Amino acid sequence: MKGIFAIFCAALVAAPAQSFAQDANIKAGEREYIIACAGCHGESGKGDGPLAGLLEIETPNLTTITERTGGGDFPFHNTLLLIDGRDVRAHGGAMPIWGERFTASATSQRGETDDMVARGRILSLVYYLESIQE
Repeated sequence: MKGIFAIFCAALVAAPAQSFAQDANIKAGEREYIIACAGCHGESGKGDGPLAGLLEIETPNLTTITERTGGGDFPFHNTLLLIDGRDVRAHGGAMPIWGERFTASATSQRGETDDMVARGRILSLVYYLESIQE
């Protein structure tokens, strides 16, 4: 009985910490989104950014990713790969390969590699995109 109570207490304490960490990831992703994505996809994510009209393709509505992929769960891993662009064959189109751009501009104050910084920025973006699904 003591073991079950200890597990319950640990879960109760960890839940707010996990929520806080998730909120921090989403906020970091939102900042990243405004800097890197809003120009084309718009601040709302609906594909209506000021540069969207200059592109040769229709800028996707990022608030309907889950819906467009059949509903259910947000395609977290696939979205991560698409934004990164380095590991997706036929990435193509007007979408920049953000993995390369973020790696090239990476700066670290704690010794992370350029790739670690780039992947962290992309991961934050994906958390944010997951949070804005309609």
